[in-house]
Amino acid sequence: MSFPPIQNCRFLTGPTGAGKTGIGVELAQKSDAEIISMDSMALYRGMDIGTAKPTAIERAAVPHHLLDVIEPDEQYSVAQYIAAAHEKVEEIRRRGRSVLFVGGTPLYLKGLLRGLFKGPPADPAFRNALEADAAEHGPDWLHARLAQVDPPSAERLHPNDTRRIIRALEVYEKTGEPMSDWQQQFNKLPEETGNRVYVLDWPRHEVNDRIDRPVDAKFAAGLVEEVRGLMARDRSLSKTAGQAVGYREVIEHLEGVRNLDETIALVKQHTRQLAKRQGTWFRSLPESRYVAMGGLLASGIDQLQ
Repeated sequence: MSFPPIQNCRFLTGPTGAGKTGIGVELAQKSDAEIISMDSMALYRGMDIGTAKPTAIERAAVPHHLLDVIEPDEQYSVAQYIAAAHEKVEEIRRRGRSVLFVGGTPLYLKGLLRGLFKGPPADPAFRNALEADAAEHGPDWLHARLAQVDPPSAERLHPNDTRRIIRALEVYEKTGEPMSDWQQQFNKLPEETGNRVYVLDWPRHEVNDRIDRPVDAKFAAGLVEEVRGLMARDRSLSKTAGQAVGYREVIEHLEGVRNLDETIALVKQHTRQLAKRQGTWFRSLPESRYVAMGGLLASGIDQLQ
């Protein structure tokens, strides 16, 4: 029902626009490593420009894993990612090579470093019964039921977040213990694991330019056309894929909500906000080692050896 922390791996992370992909390739080449992507949006096939996946040249230089795993209409949970990552780590080590995780999805990073409570399998009958109760009595009733058995989870979850409330009630029903207790165990800093976590840290005055230039490049490379092609598919984008920064705004542009210039400006704004949220996450992890960047990318690489 759980995944233990990953052991003896290196992690290269940082906010969007930090240059993780290029530095990751160089670091992997120097250390005989293979790269496991730690980017939730790079999992989707056909979402290439907006997610800034490694180029064909970069993939040829170093083996990359957990890219192009699912279709844009599919969902992919944190637990699925952690399970797949554990499998890839074992595969890479059987080849006698080391492992380098590269990416900026904080939930993936934390799940790998601290372990993850997977929980019991879904019980459709139990969930259907709770959904019927919520429809009859309203979401507040279901939230109050959770507050009786798992007050910390009830405090954390909004009364309208029916899906997560039902999951918390399901965990309590199947395990006899509240989800908050299970999660607390996996939020603790583990004993020495041999992991090294490097966070690329750019001077504040350089951050916006490092965000704005890649956004312009994505639109120049055909981001609008990529999104148009995704929307033309028989199956619609999943909620996760459709809300990705860059894709959500372009979808709205194609639906006539705003013009292209306004869309580009909004993507830059939302990307800066994403980078700020990522930075907050990384600062919450005491495992993080900040690598001062600036000027030439190579200025920070020597600190990773």
